[in-house]
Amino acid sequence: MSLAAAREKPTAAVSSGGLRDIVVQIDEGHAAPGLLAYAAGLARMTGARLAAVLTQTPPRLPGSVRIEIGDILLAAWRKHAAETAKAAVARIAAAGIAEGIEIECRIAEGHPEETLMMHARHADLTILGQAAGEGADARTRTIEALLFGSGRPILLVPAVGTYSAEIRHVLCAWNASREAARAVADALPLLRRAEHVTLLSADPPGTATRLPGADIALHLARHGVKAGTAAAYAGDLTVGDAILNRAADLGADLLVMGGYGHSRTREAIFGGATRHVLDHMTLPVLMSH
Repeated sequence: MSLAAAREKPTAAVSSGGLRDIVVQIDEGHAAPGLLAYAAGLARMTGARLAAVLTQTPPRLPGSVRIEIGDILLAAWRKHAAETAKAAVARIAAAGIAEGIEIECRIAEGHPEETLMMHARHADLTILGQAAGEGADARTRTIEALLFGSGRPILLVPAVGTYSAEIRHVLCAWNASREAARAVADALPLLRRAEHVTLLSADPPGTATRLPGADIALHLARHGVKAGTAAAYAGDLTVGDAILNRAADLGADLLVMGGYGHSRTREAIFGGATRHVLDHMTLPVLMSH
């Protein structure tokens, strides 16, 4: 084939618009066998290359600590970090064998938000565990940093339970916002694989003559995605609860939504769908900002 012909006929890998690189974060605070298994299953299902990133943060020693004591503490941390890395490598290898794929192992030393950011920017999707339990605040900061700063979607797996990467029914929370549009576009490779896609409008305007999801459903149809529309009315519930309840009713495998349509400060003080779903998720959530 000539060079000109090759240019006229893109390869399947380029033209299909699928996932090619996935990153999953593991750290010593979260053994997360379910998280790693989910990421490996998704990589196998989509044919993407998976890299597992172990983030390790050296201790910050106050300036008042004597040099000799500091050296001892740092040496103890490095010994612990080496043992943790060895265990992580074994865990990653086992997950790869279970799914019949090869998983790249990356050891990243430094602040999680900074080190993971660079890995995320060179991938199509970053998978993280939900912020829960010990270290939840630090993990929330990492999640928010990636959501706002990586330029890539993130996929969060709940801290409780195990989940199959075989995605059959996807629920997309749709309010016609920029964040929702970005999330739906980022999720296209997975929407194409799903058997059912539902575009859910929570508390749509009472004056609307058609569901807000109708127009995006038509757009998705042009991408080969057959999506239905639905509405949910929160009533005495929060919008986040209304979305999660509908996901449970439908038996959805994945929730797609925009993250932080309002500022983080406003959601932290007054509440919001993003914060509620982050805190109470009952299924994996793909989120974009």
